[in-house]
Amino acid sequence: LSPRPGDSYGVLPRPCRALVLLNPQSGAGRALEDFQAVVQPMLAEADIATTVFITERPHHAHEKVRDEDLSQWDTLVVMAGDGLLYEVVNGLMERPDWKDTMKKPLCILPGGSGNALAASINHYAGNDHVAKKKLLTNCTFILCKGLHTQMDLVSLSTASGKRLFSFLGFGWGFISDVDIDSEKYRRLGNARFTLGTLQCLAKLRVYQGRLSYLPAVPEQGTPPPPRDPNASVTNGQAGRIPPPAGTEAAGALPADSLLVPLGQPVPAHWTVVPEEEFVSVYAIYQSHLGTNLLMAPAARLHDGCIHLFYLKAGIGRVALLKLFLAMARGTHLDLNCPHLRYVPVRAFRLEPRAATGIMTVDGEALACEPVQG
Repeated sequence: LSPRPGDSYGVLPRPCRALVLLNPQSGAGRALEDFQAVVQPMLAEADIATTVFITERPHHAHEKVRDEDLSQWDTLVVMAGDGLLYEVVNGLMERPDWKDTMKKPLCILPGGSGNALAASINHYAGNDHVAKKKLLTNCTFILCKGLHTQMDLVSLSTASGKRLFSFLGFGWGFISDVDIDSEKYRRLGNARFTLGTLQCLAKLRVYQGRLSYLPAVPEQGTPPPPRDPNASVTNGQAGRIPPPAGTEAAGALPADSLLVPLGQPVPAHWTVVPEEEFVSVYAIYQSHLGTNLLMAPAARLHDGCIHLFYLKAGIGRVALLKLFLAMARGTHLDLNCPHLRYVPVRAFRLEPRAATGIMTVDGEALACEPVQG
């Protein structure tokens, strides 16, 4: 990464010990051979010793990082798609010592079909847009240099009481449908998303629900926020008010200080979107949604911002396809499409009218229910 003003960087020790969590089934199923052919020789030269942990089933990595003594490694490396990093992040957040463990640098090496975070980091580092082996080489080189910086996480809570931590994005509607419906074509690598997009365009659906958000920059005509931001603090469990700051039990998860319980109306200084029919809602916190989708060109790793996009009902298939094609270059907002809205926010809430459609968090499917983050 090339340091930007205001960014603080740490450096991995030399020699360095890395735990590599590798999913041999991810993407086109080539992660292990790519690791041996491309990654291992570079790491050996950079004096990075690796312990390779090969996952054998879903949640295997989650359990490993949740239960293991991780003090023997300087960094955790995920060689897979974004889904495995999502497992790792949530496994780490379930540890009683999550506060310390989350300071351990995480590295993503693209081995999946989407590879959104890897593409985002490659973009933030100032590298040219690349894919496949070139992207893998670039990300391995960043690991070899050992430079690491902070990354935002978004805390999500659902109506059924789940608390999830997300590094990439939350979606509902068209984009999530493409992501999950195209799973069956994962052997095609990134091409699965093109095929999935065309299939979902053919059966374009509309989703009904209410979307609300706390704008990152106050919008015109909205009342100012209340003086005391902790007046209605909740940790995302319906109705449970946590103790005042500083008195949380050791190991307690961070409080969602911007949110009120899901059963209560959003605070008065939030914006409630007037439309209630959507083609897609997507809250993304990184620049890329996939290797070839530059969705939020303004996003940075540590900008304290959720980049919220929503597509209102009424958009035609041709206009929607044009948006997706423009997203490859990050020029979709220049089309000034009247159905597409983009707003940087600090928090959001989505309340579907019915449990229809798939919700996704970091590319993983989630039951459709009210959620906020």
